[in-house]
Amino acid sequence: MSVPPTSPTHRAKSRVTRRTVIGAAGAVAAGAVITPTVMATTGDSGTESTGTGTGTGTDDTKAGTTTETFPKTRSAAATGEAPVEAAFPIGYLGVRWGGTDETTGGGIRLRDADGGQGAWQSLGDGGCSMANGGGVLLTADQAAGYELKAPEGATGLRSLALDTRHGPDRKVAVPSDPTRVRGVEYLSRAAWGADESLRFKADGTENSPTAFYPFQTITVHHTAMTNDDPDPAATVRAIYQLHAVTNDWGDIGYHFLIDEEGRIYEGRYSGDDGLPAHDADGKVVTAFHVGGFNSGNLGIALLGTFTEQGPKEAARDSLTRLVKVLVRQHGVDPQARVTYTNPVNGTQKEVAEISGHRDWMETECPGEVMYQELDRLRTAVATGR
Repeated sequence: MSVPPTSPTHRAKSRVTRRTVIGAAGAVAAGAVITPTVMATTGDSGTESTGTGTGTGTDDTKAGTTTETFPKTRSAAATGEAPVEAAFPIGYLGVRWGGTDETTGGGIRLRDADGGQGAWQSLGDGGCSMANGGGVLLTADQAAGYELKAPEGATGLRSLALDTRHGPDRKVAVPSDPTRVRGVEYLSRAAWGADESLRFKADGTENSPTAFYPFQTITVHHTAMTNDDPDPAATVRAIYQLHAVTNDWGDIGYHFLIDEEGRIYEGRYSGDDGLPAHDADGKVVTAFHVGGFNSGNLGIALLGTFTEQGPKEAARDSLTRLVKVLVRQHGVDPQARVTYTNPVNGTQKEVAEISGHRDWMETECPGEVMYQELDRLRTAVATGR
């Protein structure tokens, strides 16, 4: 397995063709009648600097950090089934609806810059279900526009075009040295280009303030996205935008994400103490990956679709190493069954200490093949083999 880099500076040009599910935590309110609207485009100009290191420095770069440049995410929202054109190449297209989690009858047709129409494609199935509605994040092959058909029984159809690769430059202070959690290297939020302003509302208040609870379980997901993704950091930024802004969760839904080459990405913001997913006392920050069962439940998402194939060995190795340090940190048996108790409302559920998303709710996640590999993961974590 290749050693994960400090930051994904060298990003390959991508050609994207499949979909990834938006997420699974929050309820989608059933909307009113589907009506078209004009796109509102954001992030077309300007640059910004953010610092996440410690110490003092000048020119927006703090001690222990280096300044790197990431593209500012550009987004454009619409509602309904009317044809849409974007002012930028669409890398990803988020689609949300209320009323049903089915995709029957739903479809999308992409349009290229020359006006050529692609064939209608299904919105698909599998991945991560959502309560009171459905949602997917589709890769859009740099399309110039698109047209949607709502799934049967859907209400409040909404869409969001995203470009996470070609927007104006934004400068980010990235840790100069590799970041590690108990020896396991990972990319900090800064290192994959997280725009921390997305966590805040227009009035400056934090959308989802951090809350910490004792660790109880680990849940494994897949993102139901394209395999062999040439630019996984751009995909992580797209998922972040959808989760934080469109889903209105205020942040990305997972604590960690792992790409096919084994790079581990820090997910949900947990403070500036250098402990990803935890506070200084070892409690877990509440994220948004299993609706109704999030507090004390640590979510790890593998980038890719593992319904008919498993993850690459590099991703398996990183998942095993990450889970191993987490269960040791918290002193739990990776092969045990436990009774999870939601510390907020007392709801209980019996699950494996290391579970799949489908153990909590009706969903295909983390894919049939990956779900069957969870026993292998538990054994490898417990025995080191």
